Amino acid sequence: MLPSYLTMAAILFCIGLYGALVKRNAVVVLLSLELMLNAVNLNLIAFSKYGVVPSLTGQIFSLFTITVAAAEAAIGVAILIALFRMRGTVNVDEFDKMRR
Repeated sequence: MLPSYLTMAAILFCIGLYGALVKRNAVVVLLSLELMLNAVNLNLIAFSKYGVVPSLTGQIFSLFTITVAAAEAAIGVAILIALFRMRGTVNVDEFDKMRR
């Protein structure tokens, strides 16, 4: 059962990595980062359940990761809204300067 979870997590991580590296829309990049974090959570829970010594540590770490991901999403969306108001676009290629 463990290899199927690891395969699914690897596929999710690769899709997220592709989206983070190739896409130009900042919202899609943030969603891709969330997808990568969810793949990590899937690995943590799978190893927690099917590891050598099954315990709750992987599930506890995944809860911490979920809280960090929620904070990252909130801060990222707030920054994107501020950048959109300032520049009028969410294209990542145009965010190369710190000031106007």
